[in-house]
Amino acid sequence: MGKEKNPRRVADNEAMAKLRMLRTSPQKLNLVAGLIRGKKVEQALTDLTFSKKRIAGDVKKCLQSAIANAENNHNLDVDELVVAEAYVGKNLIMKRGRPRARGRFGKIIKPFSEITIKVRQVEEQS
Repeated sequence: MGKEKNPRRVADNEAMAKLRMLRTSPQKLNLVAGLIRGKKVEQALTDLTFSKKRIAGDVKKCLQSAIANAENNHNLDVDELVVAEAYVGKNLIMKRGRPRARGRFGKIIKPFSEITIKVRQVEEQS
């Protein structure tokens, strides 16, 4: 009498990876996520490798994790994978401050964000 297996959160031809606590704002991270949405994974990895954005390296790690999940956990073909979804969410915000003139206080917010990448296997049309 064991516990039943959890149902999959994604379809049978999909795999996903999530990266939390990225030290950048969601707005900046969404620019990088938009760079890879809908592309084949090879092209997406190339774009992230040569991107000048600082956070692109972390997004690349997340994409590689999603590809590894697809290959090892769900037996999907890596050559037919496409980035189906890449969406960004807010995480915690560290609040810091700095003393300013005339007794005031300058608020500094240091946002964190998270990214979720789903890859989907699609058959190529010949």
